[in-house]
Amino acid sequence: MKNTTTTTMLRWLLVLAVECGLAGAAHSAVTLTHVHGLSYSADGKRLMLPSHDGLAVYENGKWSKSPGPQHDYMGFSATAKQLYSSGHPAPGSGLTNPFGLIRSIDGGKTWDKLGLDGETDFHLLATGWNGNALYVWNPAPNSRMKNQGLHYTLNDGRAWKPARGRGLEGDPRALGVHPDESTAVAIATSKGVYASENSGERFVRIAGGEGTALFFDLDGKHLWYGSFDGQARLTRALLRGGAITQIALPPLTKDAVAYIAQNPSKREEYVIATFGRSVYLTKNGGRTWTAIAERGQGK
Repeated sequence: MKNTTTTTMLRWLLVLAVECGLAGAAHSAVTLTHVHGLSYSADGKRLMLPSHDGLAVYENGKWSKSPGPQHDYMGFSATAKQLYSSGHPAPGSGLTNPFGLIRSIDGGKTWDKLGLDGETDFHLLATGWNGNALYVWNPAPNSRMKNQGLHYTLNDGRAWKPARGRGLEGDPRALGVHPDESTAVAIATSKGVYASENSGERFVRIAGGEGTALFFDLDGKHLWYGSFDGQARLTRALLRGGAITQIALPPLTKDAVAYIAQNPSKREEYVIATFGRSVYLTKNGGRTWTAIAERGQGK
């Protein structure tokens, strides 16, 4: 897979998100800076957003900071039983920078090291909700991965397997893993949205344009993806060649969908987060949206 260097509107959005995050950090007790993921707790009561300085939590209509360590969480994903992340440790935490792959079984209060600490910071990381499949995009060779690119583990990082990624084009932007099938994975890149049914050995392009976000619906039958072609778009596609539905988005000016999550206990409730650090919630499958954060400021 080639590492292209084309300049796009989405790259500009990424720079804007970083600049806005740095500028807005002092304006609120809970400010969303550098949003790097979006996940619900298993009971659906807490929405978690990893950021530059810990986890922000939206619960009962209010924003708060998680009581856990204020790490700079990068790649971040949840299963029904635990959280996984990568990134950089909070000052004074005693963890090596970067901290490789870490896992929490108590909602982010404490974290266990799963290896590659001091070696790798995974910006792209995704898990299957009901299983043990964890996929990462490895940015450079390390002690457990000989090459750059897509890798996966089925045993919490004790053993990693490389995926050839044949058929992929463009720069990787987002990963998604099927909630039940460990071999089903999708990647959004600067050249489109790609899906694989054989653990990433070969991918088929299912959408063109510039992919920005991915999420396998918890029903296991649909794939949601964000894209950008001068305008932000959100699409819900039936897997394996079925119907495609365009989801109407709230007004997004110079912005695009970066993350998508679904409430496991209220399946019609979804949340999207944007590169500009706005967060929108729908309780009716995307027919209407309510802003719960705008440009990093919780509402």
